Amino acid sequence: MSKATMTAVFSAIVSAAALCAYAQTTTMPASHTAVTSHMIQSDEVRASKMIGSTVYDAQDHNIGKVSDLVLNKEGTVDAVVLDVGSVLGMGGKYVALPLSDIKTQKNHLTLDRTKEQLQQMVAYQLENPDTGAGSSSAPASGGRLGR
Repeated sequence: MSKATMTAVFSAIVSAAALCAYAQTTTMPASHTAVTSHMIQSDEVRASKMIGSTVYDAQDHNIGKVSDLVLNKEGTVDAVVLDVGSVLGMGGKYVALPLSDIKTQKNHLTLDRTKEQLQQMVAYQLENPDTGAGSSSAPASGGRLGR
């Protein structure tokens, strides 16, 4: 191998090592927080397990079913949408509640309201006919959540 070729290979190796070292020392912006645990915690619930779950009142009566979770642009849950009053998917309506109202008790979701109170709430529309919000799988402005 010629001296020029060896110099070029050595330069390439040094450059690659410098890039790797730089990549390992850069930090994420404060707005991007990393997940610190490596498993789900006892005070956390997976959206896939919550959606479709039955919600019970304080007397352990079925009062509705979690239909969806509405996330804001920061990626936090703005509302838990319940399907109340429907029989075989007909005749009910959706209502929205803050996530903090839903509790886990006896290994299921509970709410300190009655089915009648939920049925008297204003209906929540999962799709906005004026803006198209809720009809697509991506944020309306595009890009990643949390930006």
